[in-house]
Amino acid sequence: MKTEQHVVSVNGITQAVRVAGPADGAPVLLVHGNCSSAAFWEPLVRRLPETLRVVAPDLRGYGGTQTAPVDGSRGLTDFADDLVALLDEPSLFALGARPVVVGHSLGGGVAMRLLVDHPDRVAGLLLAAPVSPYGFGGTRDLAGTPTTPDFAGTGGGTASADFVTRLAAGDRSAEARTSPRSVLRAAYVADPSCLGDDEEMLLDSLLSTATGTDNYPGDAVASPNWPGTAAGRRGVLNALAPAHFRIADQLVAVASKPPVTWIRGDSDVIVSDTSLFDLAQLGALGALPGWPGPEECPPQPMVGQTRAVLDRYAAAGGSYREVTLPGCGHSPHLERPAEFVAELLALAGVGPA
Repeated sequence: MKTEQHVVSVNGITQAVRVAGPADGAPVLLVHGNCSSAAFWEPLVRRLPETLRVVAPDLRGYGGTQTAPVDGSRGLTDFADDLVALLDEPSLFALGARPVVVGHSLGGGVAMRLLVDHPDRVAGLLLAAPVSPYGFGGTRDLAGTPTTPDFAGTGGGTASADFVTRLAAGDRSAEARTSPRSVLRAAYVADPSCLGDDEEMLLDSLLSTATGTDNYPGDAVASPNWPGTAAGRRGVLNALAPAHFRIADQLVAVASKPPVTWIRGDSDVIVSDTSLFDLAQLGALGALPGWPGPEECPPQPMVGQTRAVLDRYAAAGGSYREVTLPGCGHSPHLERPAEFVAELLALAGVGPA
């Protein structure tokens, strides 16, 4: 399929949305991750059958959507509110549509939030390398217990300042380890050759990220606990912080439990029990000075937390399927598209392309 660009004004902002397939096709909502946009789904959409109605919005502050502020104190709710408004937009979805919601990374957390807030609008969840239901960083065990009372090591102060500067400048170079292109090649995928001819488009998508206090990365507050920074209340990384995004119990308690497919790569360096983006893990590796040790500040068991919560979800009457792809990194829809398409079509209950 090929997408067409739509622009709609809903929930008080102007949103850019890529749309493909017939209006009466089986509805699928694609929710991209952090530092990307709906363009990240283009290589996947090309492989999907025309029996689907695919809607892929740019989240606020990404791609062509308005650079509206993100209230980090609401967790990922600003994003979820924008999405549910799209479900009622007649130019995008048929009346009463209940899509399969596919969420990548941050988008996985947004998809969870959408399910919790509007369970009657979601037919299924496909979580691709999703953020933990206990947020990103700052927790020590499978129950999401805070490492410190203020969730030190999370939020806007954890971003690489050089990466943010290069992102804001539109840097397309590959010399520095913190350049957006280098991060795309080294962190978004396990094997950069899979980017192929799409690399420039995907880099454009990454560079579309709005930077600043109200967007990426957000604000920070000083902490008396290592590493000296804790979550603020504005912007994207604070929306992901466990101080504001802790959805595990709500997810388990949701009355209507659609099936969940969780697909991840075993070589993911972003969402992992040994994430290179978790400051506690960097401290354990000696990359950040002053780490107080594994008893006081262990790395977050992100994958283990997600599995534990989904086990509870299943025990409470839901169901889930975990798919682990060997040698795959953070973007299974780019790295292993055939397997990804098969899982999506099975969840949507439609035949192969």
